[in-house]
Amino acid sequence: MLKAWIQLIRPSNVLTAISDVLAGVALACLFLQSELPETGSLIWITLSSMLLYTGGIVFNDVFDAALDKIERPERPIPSGKVKQSSAAILGTIAFSLGCFLAYQVNMTAFYISLAIVLMCLLYNGKAKHHFIAGPIVMGSCRGLNLLLGMAVLPDSLSYFYLAIVPIIYIAAVTNISRGEVYGNNKTAILVSMGLYALVILTLIYFAFVSKNYLAFIFILFFTVMIASPLFKALKSLAPQDVRKSVKFGVLALILMNASWIAISGYWVLALAICAILPVSIFLAKKFAVT
Repeated sequence: MLKAWIQLIRPSNVLTAISDVLAGVALACLFLQSELPETGSLIWITLSSMLLYTGGIVFNDVFDAALDKIERPERPIPSGKVKQSSAAILGTIAFSLGCFLAYQVNMTAFYISLAIVLMCLLYNGKAKHHFIAGPIVMGSCRGLNLLLGMAVLPDSLSYFYLAIVPIIYIAAVTNISRGEVYGNNKTAILVSMGLYALVILTLIYFAFVSKNYLAFIFILFFTVMIASPLFKALKSLAPQDVRKSVKFGVLALILMNASWIAISGYWVLALAICAILPVSIFLAKKFAVT
């Protein structure tokens, strides 16, 4: 029973939310030439991010219960291990606590947390099955998560446009995921490959501008992690390879965000974020990512 509940929240995915929000904090400090905020604010905003992600991932299965009976009968809800109503309660509690903790930081963070909840529900309830809106709305959840971190220093939100990077990246991953059940989605993979390239070039540009050249090491590892399974999926178009590409695309968010943190000059924090990756990979072997 406990394993089913853990599977429902996808712990390996939730850990990636830590990197999102801390990347936002680091970028805020870079743009404002400020020191890292007090530990209390960092803890609240990180826990808020994890809870908001948990709520979104749980409601994904709540809304997909009927479809999963056909395509994913082994999942916690269609298998009967977790009641749909109980999962909805868990998701609501996670959303509520996430917003409450964001409120403890400041009102700006609170408003962004509400926007994250709205976008998660919009994606799970409506946009998911739309060819264009689905990837964009899903990506917006991650973009807002980056802004949630930046909201710790509200003045940094004048650089809100950086949220487009995680939006593009997650849109690419979401686009690939459409073939994880049946495979044969070559066009989607090619489109996502182009979006990946755009994200990588953006990271390289900011590494040059910030003159934090050691960030290229993080960018290199990020590139290798997403490219290897993607090329394999493109070659085979087999569902298991597509699924693996999606899995590593999600987990590689940790390295992408570590790259942002390194670009901001916080090497120790970037390395600490990278330390999350092996834990996330271990959990991904125990509990499905998609």
